[in-house]
Formats: sequence, C-alpha cells, structure tokens
Amino acid sequence: MNNSQHIQTILNGSIHSLKSILPMEMDIQSPSILTEPFVQQEMGVLIGLIGDIKGRIIIDSTASSFSAIGAKMFGMPLEGEMLESFTGELGNMFAGNLCTHVGQQALSVDITPPTVMVGNTKLFGFERAFKLPAVIEEVGTLTILFTIDEE
Repeated sequence: MNNSQHIQTILNGSIHSLKSILPMEMDIQSPSILTEPFVQQEMGVLIGLIGDIKGRIIIDSTASSFSAIGAKMFGMPLEGEMLESFTGELGNMFAGNLCTHVGQQALSVDITPPTVMVGNTKLFGFERAFKLPAVIEEVGTLTILFTIDEE
C-alpha cells in the first residue's frame, strides 16, 4: 500500500470510528488538505500514530462541544478536570477504534497516549495535514486533523 492509499484508509477509518463511538447524528464534511500551521482555538487532544504510517491525530473543538458529547454519552455535562480527562479518553476511544478498523484493511498502526491541549495552540512542523470536519447535531463542529510525517 502506498502513502495515498494509507491516507484514504485512515480517513475512511476515521469516519467509521466517529460513527462508532459517538451516539448522535453527524454530518461529516469533505476532507481538505492543510499545508499551513493549524491553530487550535480552545481545546483538543493529540495522539501520535506509529507503524505503517507515522503522524499525529488532533481532535479539535470547543470545551462546550466536548462537554455536550460527554453529556450525550454519560447523561451529565462535564467541566474542569473531568472534561479534560474525558477529552483525552474520547481521543483514546477514537484512535483505538481507528487502529482496529484500519488493521482489518491490512494497515498496521499503533497509537501513543493522548495529550490534551487547552487554550490557543499553534501546531506546525508538518509537511501536510488532512482536515476532516464533522458537524454533530446539538453539539457543534469537531475537527479531526491528521498530520503526516514524511518518510
């Protein structure tokens, strides 16, 4: 499999993973390529990818959107340290599900522990990235960003 096939597998797996872990309706938008620094406005989680493809997954949104997802999943809104912990765990669930799904497509990928990022963060130092926005009903927009490390 070449790199563009790996990326397509990762993008398809991301859609599958979002739909598997989030118990709500969503409109997944078309992916786009990002070549400039990515600016996280409020809150996100970063998880490294290692294996057949190397890079990072960043799940970016607002604290209120992550809290609304937590409320839908657990029946109560989350805030403070609980919200930060949940955001990291949501990243773990997403990435773990993604690894399982792409593994069935003959792509071997493992993940690093999640890093929760709070506040305005500028991410750069990547060749290119793929941005996959999802508009989630009664929640807001969640953006999945994949940065790819060139071999």
